[in-house]
Amino acid sequence: MGLADATQAAPPRRAQPQLSAEGTDSPTRDFAAKPTKDAEGAAPALGEEEAVDGVFGERAGEGTVDYRSLGWIGATVLLAKTQIGLGVLSIPSVFETLGIIPGVIILIVLAILTTWSGEILGRFKLRHPEVYSLSDCGRLMFGRVGDEVFGVAYFLLTTLVGGLGLLSISTALNAISLHATCTAYFMLVAVAVTFPFAAIRKLDKIAWITQVGLASIIISVLVVVIAVGAGGRPAAAPQTGPFDVKITLFGNPDFASAMNAVSNVLASYGGVPAAMPIISEMRDPRLFRRAIIVSQVSVTVFYLVIGIVLYVYAGPYVASPALGTAGTLIKRVAYGLALPGLIVSAMLFVHLPAKWVFVRALRNTQHLAKETRTHYVVWFSCVAGCLAFSYVVASAVPFFGGLLGLASALFGTLLVIGAEPCMWMYDLRHCLKDRDARPRFFTLGVIINMCILLIAALCLVGGTYGSIKSIIDSYAETGGRPWSCADNSGSS
Repeated sequence: MGLADATQAAPPRRAQPQLSAEGTDSPTRDFAAKPTKDAEGAAPALGEEEAVDGVFGERAGEGTVDYRSLGWIGATVLLAKTQIGLGVLSIPSVFETLGIIPGVIILIVLAILTTWSGEILGRFKLRHPEVYSLSDCGRLMFGRVGDEVFGVAYFLLTTLVGGLGLLSISTALNAISLHATCTAYFMLVAVAVTFPFAAIRKLDKIAWITQVGLASIIISVLVVVIAVGAGGRPAAAPQTGPFDVKITLFGNPDFASAMNAVSNVLASYGGVPAAMPIISEMRDPRLFRRAIIVSQVSVTVFYLVIGIVLYVYAGPYVASPALGTAGTLIKRVAYGLALPGLIVSAMLFVHLPAKWVFVRALRNTQHLAKETRTHYVVWFSCVAGCLAFSYVVASAVPFFGGLLGLASALFGTLLVIGAEPCMWMYDLRHCLKDRDARPRFFTLGVIINMCILLIAALCLVGGTYGSIKSIIDSYAETGGRPWSCADNSGSS
């Protein structure tokens, strides 16, 4: 038995009792679950056990929404899109800060750690079908305190990334229009465009839109790579005469800059916490491993190729976001191509926190799965509320790199690589006393997961410090202010 299969060694777990806010038996928080036996492909006929989901409740009947309709391919696309879209735009500048060799090593290490985190999330969901989000996982492990801490962190992480999506849309509109109007107005346009897409209730419907967004981001980045590789002059380089692209193999950043760069790499894999709600809406959650591995490998290869090529050809003149690297004309083309993908990023990271609030508010009521007036009122209110919060944050901190690093450091470290080792040890806690029940490599697994927790603590403290310093420095350098009309695309 390998380390990744260690959680299978724990004894079978029965459905959890209903938990109240105080952790006692109560009908107010129904975490009871039944195992799923869906097959890949078309939605299966629902038997007696499959008719009630551990999260959403009733799955069949007139006026009932069956949220469990997402196939593994759709899940793969959603997982990939939660990563690609915002993270890839910061990778080349990370290489400039850290040096290309340390940057590549850190990216690969974090790719492995986050893939391991996704594996643990999927196994935890299979063993505890009643959990929907990391706040539910926190409740199982640490009681009410864990529920609130993990829940607040999940909400803030996803809404901050949603704010980044809105900020990126405004950047794109500025670049395309050559700053035709006040950036604050473009932010309002971003809000108006994002709302109807974020309000789509089921992830399987969003998955189709996500495919378009993922393709648009990939194509736009490739356009920049081709333009720079073909000899185009980076926008930040001297516009006349020769210029020298100096590649930094090993950077020499100060502590704050280094930790902010690491936080940006971690943010590139910051979609990992979204795996739990995505798995919860899969027809067959047992296919989660296929979706996670395919998405993580694809994303990592894309990051490495794009990051290395852009940095090799642009060097210290690489921009953040990276779409602004190749000059004004290519930047306008690239942002025009990327705009659907940026809208999809904002859509996803408004939908995810809204769905979490929605499930939390209506769980164990008929309104969660039934299309009642309360169902619609609560759902649209959740979407509008989360979108408004993201808008306020993005308008108050209008700096892409600093906001990305802050979201990653404060909340990403806890949810992306901090919670999952705790979940692994929670499912194998009985092995601490029962040596005979320990799977192979149990001790190694404990050591590895404790090391991951230490890395998470370092990224939390150091990354938060570095991100706050970056935001302060950005304000000082640009004279920017909240709800500014200034051009945030770096147009010449």
